[in-house]
Amino acid sequence: MNDHRQGPPAVPIFPPRPFVPTREQVLAARGRTVPDVIAPGLKVLFVGINPGLYTAAIGHHFGRPGNRFWPTLHRSGFTPRLLSPFEEEELLKWGYGITNVVERATANAGELSPEEYLAGGIGLIEKVRRLRPRFVAILGVEAYRKAFKRPKVVVGNQPDPMADAMVWVLPNPSGLNANYQIEDLTRVFGKLKAAVEESVNRSTP
Repeated sequence: MNDHRQGPPAVPIFPPRPFVPTREQVLAARGRTVPDVIAPGLKVLFVGINPGLYTAAIGHHFGRPGNRFWPTLHRSGFTPRLLSPFEEEELLKWGYGITNVVERATANAGELSPEEYLAGGIGLIEKVRRLRPRFVAILGVEAYRKAFKRPKVVVGNQPDPMADAMVWVLPNPSGLNANYQIEDLTRVFGKLKAAVEESVNRSTP
């Protein structure tokens, strides 16, 4: 049996995709939204920048082939096996969820306006206040800087909470982010995993 603590295979075997959109379907997904995967009292609420067109076309988060979110979650110990985007609801049983700073789908984050980031930041605070997760993990340094007017923020734990939730800024797991390879993502996501476990253990009688 493969124990995730021993590390997954060097080449992850992705679960099958039940739906592969056509090019026309991907292009037609501009402006769509993807439903949140959320519940009250999560351990971690993962926050993407906004859905890409492929993700919006299939209706599941971090759906584009080549995005490293799902393998990174597995490698860093958040999930005991590698999930497909189509299995995203499985995260809830382990205490994790997904939302986005900006809801509308675009071909790339460069299409988002400063006003959208700021409005998304306000909406995220309201969502966190309502759901009360233990940690909020923003997956994108620039997204956090723009949404919360923190131009000097860097990857890692942040000193200021968000509606009582501890905030971590992590790299964008998109395959286009050449600054972070899968090993780098695993390392920084793993630091968050360790902080989550420590927090949970402290609160357990």
